[in-house]
Amino acid sequence: MPLEFTAIDFETANSSTASACAVGLVRVRDGEIVAQTGWLIQPPVPHDRFFELNTRIHGITAEDVIGAPTWSAQLPDIAAFVGQDVLVAHNAGFDMAVIKRACEATADLTPPYRYACSLQVARRVYQLESYRLPFVAAEAGFAEFAHHNATADALACAHVMIDAARRLGAEDIDALALAAGVRVSQVAVADLPEPTFAVA
Repeated sequence: MPLEFTAIDFETANSSTASACAVGLVRVRDGEIVAQTGWLIQPPVPHDRFFELNTRIHGITAEDVIGAPTWSAQLPDIAAFVGQDVLVAHNAGFDMAVIKRACEATADLTPPYRYACSLQVARRVYQLESYRLPFVAAEAGFAEFAHHNATADALACAHVMIDAARRLGAEDIDALALAAGVRVSQVAVADLPEPTFAVA
């Protein structure tokens, strides 16, 4: 099996993981980035208030998402891009909680994605003072990107996993997880406690 996955990143309007306001997606095939996209999202009610702290981090305001698709409306687009891929995210517990909690808020079926965490992989592969995404991406050779832009963060995450796989000689995501000593998990209705808000 070749190295194939979709990297994903969400930005949120406030401290609720249900408050998705942007998503970025990057597709990897045979160890190469072949597609990327991203869009704004209207956060589900009642999780749609924009906190100043969050806006200061990612620059997205309530006015920016007027006319953007709702969580329910854009969910099929995420599914169409991801297909059967394993999802990868930096601090994946947060991004998977966004999917789960937003689906709960809108009564949508939570997609049972398999996922891996580039933060966990980085901690096993790199020796760094910080494992925040900009530092990890720089170690992977992807130093300049617009951190907290969802698509740029997903792109950085993809570069990290590609580099880690190369360093470990892993041919696919499952082999990479095994070599790094981390798990490929699965989103399930009862398996995600609400994480504390963290800036990746």
